[in-house]
Amino acid sequence: MDVPVTLRSVEGGNVARLFEATAARRGDAVAIEMDGRKLSYESLNERAAEFAGGLSERGVDPGDRLLLYLPNCPEYVVVLLGAFRAGVVVSPVNPQYKARELSYQLEDTDASVAVTHPALREELIDACAETGRDPTIVTVGSGDDETESVPFGDVTGEQLLIDRDSDEVAMQPYTSGTTGRPKGVHITHCNLRAQGFSGFTFTENSPDEQRALAVLPLYHITGFVHSTWQSLLRGGTVHLRNPGEWDAEEAMRTIEEFGITSFVGVSAMFVDMVNDESFGDHDLTSLDTVNEGGAKLPVAVQERFEETAGVELSEGYGLTETTAATHTSVGTTFGPKPGTIGQPLRITDCKIVGPDGEELPTGEEGELLVRGPQVMAGYHERPDATAEAFTDDGYFRTGDIARRDAENYYEIRDRKKHMINTAGYNVYPSEVEELLFEHPAVADAAVVGIPDDRRNETVKAFVVPTPNTDSNPDAEVTPDDIKEYCLSNLAAYKHPRDVEFVDELPRTASGKVQKFKLVSEGENGNGNE
Repeated sequence: MDVPVTLRSVEGGNVARLFEATAARRGDAVAIEMDGRKLSYESLNERAAEFAGGLSERGVDPGDRLLLYLPNCPEYVVVLLGAFRAGVVVSPVNPQYKARELSYQLEDTDASVAVTHPALREELIDACAETGRDPTIVTVGSGDDETESVPFGDVTGEQLLIDRDSDEVAMQPYTSGTTGRPKGVHITHCNLRAQGFSGFTFTENSPDEQRALAVLPLYHITGFVHSTWQSLLRGGTVHLRNPGEWDAEEAMRTIEEFGITSFVGVSAMFVDMVNDESFGDHDLTSLDTVNEGGAKLPVAVQERFEETAGVELSEGYGLTETTAATHTSVGTTFGPKPGTIGQPLRITDCKIVGPDGEELPTGEEGELLVRGPQVMAGYHERPDATAEAFTDDGYFRTGDIARRDAENYYEIRDRKKHMINTAGYNVYPSEVEELLFEHPAVADAAVVGIPDDRRNETVKAFVVPTPNTDSNPDAEVTPDDIKEYCLSNLAAYKHPRDVEFVDELPRTASGKVQKFKLVSEGENGNGNE
């Protein structure tokens, strides 16, 4: 489907102008529905414009950072669009983060304002105390004590939409490099415009027929871009749900009840759906496009879903640094090809290179490089990391090993070194290991990902316990104690689901942990939980 004239005629600059054009076209049509709450396009645009004015009147300037620490909710979208209109850079935060994890992002962004929920406010206040930062805290929803924050409804002012250059930063999500240190990613107005337009190639449905089920977290670039942003620019209805309340049967019931036409999920969601007792009892034929990303989908699950639902299940590929997708199976020459990530988007140029940087022929494995208008401008205040991430001719180094077949379909052969992908979430072992080393009972530790049929990988920690002595009475612990310690300090998906005590870790002569041996041992089930 072609991009509507009303959008194609919108000049470059502030990406919020694209949504304003859609809102003018769609008026009182429902933009967002969540648990019975409905917000029209006109209302969403007005609330975003007034929030932008409220930010400006409170002294939040263009280029300032806004920390967005909320679960999925309609106000999340209001804040995003309002910040875009005000030229304020949004830095989304995982709502599962505890103060420890939140502190780094709060400090690195130097956010002048933070928007959160009453249930998360104490974590944010603790993070502010740890870092010495003092952003204006805005709370969405009522709480017992609002003396330390400003109610969301009070951040309002005269409707505002400022001019921004296309190459100016609109969002600053965080990702991690192979070392595991989080890096802010500069997503520009141009990046969001490019991905917004790319979504028009995914379906032939008219706006009145477009109904998206958005259950992925909005803090994640895929959840925002592919579940919400593209649907809103098309003028469809986004049925927003909370990923923390994910239930396979409820998702299928929602698809049937609302006639959902598009759904983006992670591998674990589709595993849950095909294994649910009610799978096959719900009419899923309204689905037009179904996309999976974040982890390799088992072929058997893909085939079973397609056979029962009667719709192709397409895998894709993308990164935070590429504003989500670079590859998709939707609209490709031969449709989805199991085991592949599809073909490059029309806006994407890519190649596979060897260690010397030379492009490799079809069928050979090498590093996947991508280039296009959706690729980030760079890392926040990390000029060296930015320089290392790009080739001299402007290609972004994904760090993933891939190969291309004769029909231009790509297959990811290996993930970034050591990164763990669990149910669509990225976990960097170094972060978990750093926490383990702070425990008095841990002498040595290593964290790896163990293959798992449902979650793709599960986090496992190998721990060398400290001998229990009079000088260290806290050293006597169990694997369950270590799990609980991690769970209280990290988001739930990061904590080790399996902890094994060992006498020593396998190391090379230079002292590096041989993690491949630990993965092999973990696969063989030699653990103690």
